[in-house]
Amino acid sequence: MLVDEMATQRLRAEETDDTSPVGERMEDPVYPTEDRSVRDPENDTSKVDRRYRSMTERISKDKSSIMVLLLLYILQGIPIGLAGSIPIILQSKKIGYRQQALFSLVAWPFTIKLLWAPIVDSIYSSSFGRRKSWLIPCQYAIGLTMIILSYFVESMMGEGDARPNVVMLTIVFFFLHFLAATQDIVVDGWALTMLSKENVGLASTCNSVGQTAGFFLSYTFFMAFHSTEFCNRYIRSVPQDTGIVDMPTFMFFFGLIFVVVTSGVWLFKREKKEEHKEADRNIISGYTSLLCVLKLPAVQTYALAILTSKVRR
Repeated sequence: MLVDEMATQRLRAEETDDTSPVGERMEDPVYPTEDRSVRDPENDTSKVDRRYRSMTERISKDKSSIMVLLLLYILQGIPIGLAGSIPIILQSKKIGYRQQALFSLVAWPFTIKLLWAPIVDSIYSSSFGRRKSWLIPCQYAIGLTMIILSYFVESMMGEGDARPNVVMLTIVFFFLHFLAATQDIVVDGWALTMLSKENVGLASTCNSVGQTAGFFLSYTFFMAFHSTEFCNRYIRSVPQDTGIVDMPTFMFFFGLIFVVVTSGVWLFKREKKEEHKEADRNIISGYTSLLCVLKLPAVQTYALAILTSKVRR
């Protein structure tokens, strides 16, 4: 019994602090905590302002390059929009479904442009510029083709009661789409080196915005001002028998725009010095890399989804 009492007293002595009264325990220190529910609006505003200023400064470094990319992508959307407006105009000529299906082939170059992309990326003139070697001829060809076509497009579409020449229209607009698809390959590649590393992500934005704007100009804008009903109802005070804009005038005008813009890019937009060096890979290595990409399961799944997305039962 005595031994047990002594052991109990020893344990109690160890549990108490020597500097505090017997039986009184030390309390754990309490540290002040930050109330995260209370936010400083001025601090948040300053953070947003700093981010906005940093983004503005970052974009200002490549302002001219971004404007050039936007302009090139806008021009790229012009032939695409015109090709979309042709079937709607031809519907008034009562063409058949077989002819409409034939004309739909003009969009194929953008679908299969990967087939000649390694050639565009590998063959070029070092003295002329890696991207300009393809960009300048393609855009001049688009502009001159549209100017020449402006003199014959009405006869191809059928003047008066004449039947439209859908085969010739398909050939001409297929050629325009082929040139626009090649220009797209070139501009996409040039954007990677034209922009600084921190702004490379803006290339896809320029592509989407520019191509959509070009399509809007040559499809929505053109169809609205080509429509006699729209112009007489919303624009004119005195009704007339035709719209404000016709196909030959529109094609001639934008053909000239292509020539002027291409000349400006040729003379004033310089490629970076590192772009003038010989490419490390040739055509064979380019197609080898393309095959490796096409073998990726994710790419095959995506391609299958695209190919079957418009299939209807």
